[in-house]
Amino acid sequence: MISASATPPRRFEFERDTFAFANELVWEYQFNPASQKMISRKNVPPPTYAHRCFVMVRSARQFFNHARFDASLPLADEKTYRSIVREVVSRSPRKVSAEEKRVAVPGYDSLRAFSRAQPALLKANCGGAWQSYVLRSHRRMILPVSRRHQEKMAAQLARSLPRRRAVIAHLFRFPQLTINHGVVLYEMAETETGLRFTAYDPNQPGRPTELSYHRAARTFYFPRNHYWAGGKVNVVEAFCSLAY
Repeated sequence: MISASATPPRRFEFERDTFAFANELVWEYQFNPASQKMISRKNVPPPTYAHRCFVMVRSARQFFNHARFDASLPLADEKTYRSIVREVVSRSPRKVSAEEKRVAVPGYDSLRAFSRAQPALLKANCGGAWQSYVLRSHRRMILPVSRRHQEKMAAQLARSLPRRRAVIAHLFRFPQLTINHGVVLYEMAETETGLRFTAYDPNQPGRPTELSYHRAARTFYFPRNHYWAGGKVNVVEAFCSLAY
């Protein structure tokens, strides 16, 4: 039985619960210090696995909530692993499976190890790029986002994280669309200015990143990286049962 209120039995761990491969970028970005903006050009050759950021963060939480890795079991064949992946990603990202109902993944001790060994299989079966755009949070992002809304969202994330252990955050700027991206928040700390969330970014599989919230400005900030110039972002929680 899958429970909507069950709490995952452990904390989300970056080296255990994330994909070893990246969501690839259609564009190559360079930061221009003079304009403080990113300049871009298309990647050549074009990526073979792109526009999957929301697919990847959703799938990471589905494996966290519904899978049980067991390295003591022998490795399975491709057909078995394909069936396992499809079963996991068919389950609700908003719910948690009881331990006895979790899908066993033999031969690996974590999603990280599984995805390092079987990247093609996971890429082919976790979902298509179109699934990154058919989201409730995309409907919400076209509406005006007030500072009061972001203050309430920070409070919602702070409540949701201890219960879900892995919270999916939709980061965006609209109508600029300089960023439209999904990350998994999995740790939170109080700071002098507000809150700091540690996050898994599927565009950067090598290390965690951070999302910060400043109470005085009632604003979220995402740091500069290889595809984003850094700065203010609007945030909504995605794949949650709460109304936006």
